Amino acid sequence: MSGAEPAEPAPAKDGEGLINLCDMLDKPMCYARNENTSYPLGNLFIGDSRLGMQSDADEQLIIHLTFQEFVKVKSIKFSEWNMGSNPDMNPVNVHIHINRNNLGFEDIEDVDPAQTITLTAADLQDVSDAIDLYYVKFQRVKSLTFFIEDNAGADITAIGGLQIMGRTVATTNMNDFKKQG
Repeated sequence: MSGAEPAEPAPAKDGEGLINLCDMLDKPMCYARNENTSYPLGNLFIGDSRLGMQSDADEQLIIHLTFQEFVKVKSIKFSEWNMGSNPDMNPVNVHIHINRNNLGFEDIEDVDPAQTITLTAADLQDVSDAIDLYYVKFQRVKSLTFFIEDNAGADITAIGGLQIMGRTVATTNMNDFKKQG
């Protein structure tokens, strides 16, 4: 054996520091139920609360987000629509489900969420901090489903933006393995 053998690959590490995980979404796999087609899901990630997302027929809304790889989610930040011009349209009770696919309005209320948050008008302002989640429950997330149950009193719900803060999860890159024999 020669001393010039290639070094073993370093063990994978969890992503360092918090990042906005919205950049890691598998966008073709993301969807919303009861969205207004003039204000669709994709508007949440543009950074302009005047565009945002709105529900269509009533105040309830389901947002399903799939990530390209497993992530750890630390906090989320919903922003008010159109810089708070209509506070009655702000979401209030949001149920968060982890790794649940194809939840619809007919069954989402029968499934226990990983966490439920109650948003105030202050939580939705741009200057407010993100809401910390039960980090222990959000360690290996491939998808998140948000069920916005109600709002502050309007007929429809509107959201100006969404940020999901966390880090990537260490995974094994099969290309790093050498063929033996």
